[in-house]
Amino acid sequence: MEKTVKIEEYNPDWVGEFHQEKARIMEVLKNDSLCVEHIGSTSVMGLGAKPILDIMAGVQQLAEADAFIEPLKSIGYEFVPHKEFPERRFFRKGQWRAGTHHLHIYRFGSEQWKNQLSFRDYLRSHADVRKQYQHLKMSLAEKHPADIVGYTKAKAPFILNVMESAKGG
Repeated sequence: MEKTVKIEEYNPDWVGEFHQEKARIMEVLKNDSLCVEHIGSTSVMGLGAKPILDIMAGVQQLAEADAFIEPLKSIGYEFVPHKEFPERRFFRKGQWRAGTHHLHIYRFGSEQWKNQLSFRDYLRSHADVRKQYQHLKMSLAEKHPADIVGYTKAKAPFILNVMESAKGG
């Protein structure tokens, strides 16, 4: 099922949904040392988003994620290999191109881990940039209503600029 790119208004329930899903993940992985963070637009108060919860887990060694495939399958996650992202393991909950949850696993403290948190935190603390991002997302959703990949690629330059600002300031 191909899902259209639809940006919903910020929903405060997303925070509670994240905490419930984090508890499910922690329970099946039985790993008390796993660090789990809410990332993506649903983690930024006031920012509209596609209603997909992005969750990030940090592991000491990326190979640890191989042992997560079966336990995560038991709560509805499917491992999706992405050769173009060798420093990440990705799991999707929900149908292809219409998922409800995305779980990104990185090595804790890696550049990718830090970038995800930096982008989230920058948007949380810079209302003007958050509004610009909101406007961009809405216009791109209109421009790419049935092309999630095109929508995502078109956001990349803005995200890179924010990342540079976050590093410099």
